[in-house]
Amino acid sequence: MTCYYAHSPKGDTPSQSYFDHIYNVRKLANLYAQDLVRYAVKDSQLFLQIVDRASLYHDLGKLNAENQRVLSGETKACSLPVNHVDAGTAYLIQTGEGYAATVIQAHHLGFPDFPAEYVKEENAFRDVSIAEMVNGELPQLLNIHALLLGQNTEAVEGTMEGYDPVSLRLALSCIVDADHTDTALHYRNEPLQDSYVALRPAERLKQLNAYITKKPVGDDPRRTELRNSMYLACKSADISENISSCDSPVGSGKTTAVMAHLLAQAEKRGLRRIFVILPFTNIITQSVNVYREALVLPGENPEEVVAELHHRADFENENIRHLTARWKAPIVVTTAVAFFETLASSSPATLRRLHELPGSAIFVDESHAALPVTLLPLAWKWMNVYADEWNCYWVLASGSLTRFWEIPEINNDQHRFVPEIVEDQLRHNLSDYEAGRIQYRSDLHPKGVAELAQWVSQYPGPRLVILNTVQSAAVLADYFQKNYGGERVEHISTALTSTDRSITLDRVKERLKQKEDSNWTLIATSCVEAGIDLSFHTGFREISSYSSLLQASGRVNREGLFPDSEMWSFCIMEDELFILNPGFETSGHVLKKYLEQNETISPTLCTKAIRDEIRISGASSKKFENLLKADGNLNFKVVETDFQVIDTDTCLAVVDSNLATKICSGKIDWKEMQRVSIQISRKKLIKFGMTEIQPGIYHWTLGYNTFIGYMSGILKLHKIETVDNYVQ
Repeated sequence: MTCYYAHSPKGDTPSQSYFDHIYNVRKLANLYAQDLVRYAVKDSQLFLQIVDRASLYHDLGKLNAENQRVLSGETKACSLPVNHVDAGTAYLIQTGEGYAATVIQAHHLGFPDFPAEYVKEENAFRDVSIAEMVNGELPQLLNIHALLLGQNTEAVEGTMEGYDPVSLRLALSCIVDADHTDTALHYRNEPLQDSYVALRPAERLKQLNAYITKKPVGDDPRRTELRNSMYLACKSADISENISSCDSPVGSGKTTAVMAHLLAQAEKRGLRRIFVILPFTNIITQSVNVYREALVLPGENPEEVVAELHHRADFENENIRHLTARWKAPIVVTTAVAFFETLASSSPATLRRLHELPGSAIFVDESHAALPVTLLPLAWKWMNVYADEWNCYWVLASGSLTRFWEIPEINNDQHRFVPEIVEDQLRHNLSDYEAGRIQYRSDLHPKGVAELAQWVSQYPGPRLVILNTVQSAAVLADYFQKNYGGERVEHISTALTSTDRSITLDRVKERLKQKEDSNWTLIATSCVEAGIDLSFHTGFREISSYSSLLQASGRVNREGLFPDSEMWSFCIMEDELFILNPGFETSGHVLKKYLEQNETISPTLCTKAIRDEIRISGASSKKFENLLKADGNLNFKVVETDFQVIDTDTCLAVVDSNLATKICSGKIDWKEMQRVSIQISRKKLIKFGMTEIQPGIYHWTLGYNTFIGYMSGILKLHKIETVDNYVQ
């Protein structure tokens, strides 16, 4: 029998046979789907059928004679001469299996906007340029396929009862993960993983209880008592709804208390995974370290139990697909950017991990800050779908909870009861304790770099200054270092790799323990304003949003040890390097108005602040409606483009030449990639002429140091340009 191939030879790796690839992908995709439909409330059998049929015929077009010459190695080419996706799509359209056909059509390029396809009528979802040729050779391709894999009973597809946009993304996820995994295994880009670490919630809860018992008692007995009460309340909360909330103030021990609740609920509901979603600019390493110390069972590898995903790392290119970040661990700690943009995606590499989500407990920490207001309605829609159709359990938590689901413009007519997991009296006790911790102050006179540095330095330290852009934070930190000395300043922002941020954070924690070491300042971006266990004497926050001010205040006098702590709001004077963030224009306007009117700053104003932002920006009209409508109408590309948590096109970059070489040779995995990479806007990378070493991965050669990260190169270049301009 003639041998047919699915992958061409590469280096010392021979071609992969068509039979092997289809067999392997079908097996893996069905395993993923079967694991997933255990949590499906609707469409279980239909979903399994879609995945099975799509996996069976996804590469049918590779049997084309021209494609086979390339795949066998007879002819060299960078890509296949004939679009191999169209044949399987055409066949399943003929058999009436529209869902499976669209999944095949999307497994390389992603889902299109369905309405744009429908206008093509009989050529919907087809490659029009080759449709006639493919139609003619389809019987021959099907005969070869049947000879290789045997005759298969044709399936008859029904109509989904669930929400199509979510179900289709999940089906594509199963196919793509199976396809990419088998391809990577064939080319030896990733090791075979026969088994994964199980959640084992009851055992991990027991482990967490022991960790809490051994934890050192704080200086304040009242705070310790309240934290213990919070932990017990969360662990024992009997919740039957699929979405709940946890409104508890800063310093109440949410990190471990909510985890105890999630583990208890996972045991009760038979869930398979826990997600911890932190604000999009947050430093997640602290939470990861706590969970690895508290939850890992004897003999386990901590990195396999608690996965740490700092940012999206999604790659379509076959040579670097293995660098795509996955959700395989039983506990996944990631950012709101990576999580919610995965839910919104139409791209195969991003969706590859999505099938791991059903049957999970999801803790959205600082949920008020996780997303821009304009994205909340669609995100709330997805939360409801995953809760009601895929047995996900959500906890929306915050130290300044905005009950956004109660705002009419946001709730999408999803009127559901969202219970609190902590009873009212304990929440009131926690809030009362926090009330006298700090005094809120403001000085809204715009300040340049030198004036701001001088003003900040006159207040008691240690001091925390949070700015709205990576560049402004680096500029101020650089000024402090040159004018006050390196020992008087620390800097943390996403200009640093996650490894360097972690090193700096550990040093900051050690300095905070040394009470005699007080005359210094941490200059940072919003990455330190939520979920970080730091406590400064005085805080300063550039005007941004009401909720951000409250969160930043949680890093000031956290233990209540200082009698005179203040949290200041300020404005900057923009120049060439000290820049404003236009993303905070509306929310900053709302906060400034509250400060000018001497409103009492407290969590009770959070929901009002969001309503005011909606009213001022007009976001309640077209922006909300259009995104919801686009998702419901299966406009996948529109949703992916418009659902941007951070409104900028960023890419990964590495700052070390040796690592750049390793990436080019494929000798690095996604975990290491997360630790050594930074995210920089594509415009900035192109502006400074950085080299793209792999699709979507750049080598940053402009300059990097462990103090202000990649901004060191930009500031140095700016100074050179300034001197050159002056000389001319």
